[in-house]
Amino acid sequence: MRELVLFLAKSLVDKPDQVQVLETEGPEAIILEINVAPEDMGKVIGKQGRIAKAIRTVVRAATDKTSKPVFVEIQ
Repeated sequence: MRELVLFLAKSLVDKPDQVQVLETEGPEAIILEINVAPEDMGKVIGKQGRIAKAIRTVVRAATDKTSKPVFVEIQ
């Protein structure tokens, strides 16, 4: 799942070499944190959060129903 989010984020920004996705697994869920360059933050979030919501929707659709839920946070 981390690779999917990394691919999506790198496709959106101007500086793909500065994109990082950190995966933290807790007892109840998996959290993916996206870190990008400050000037690329708007491109990952989108107008009114539309791009961020689309990324979360893709991750939710790609998550196996029997596994832990995956949450995406943009830092």
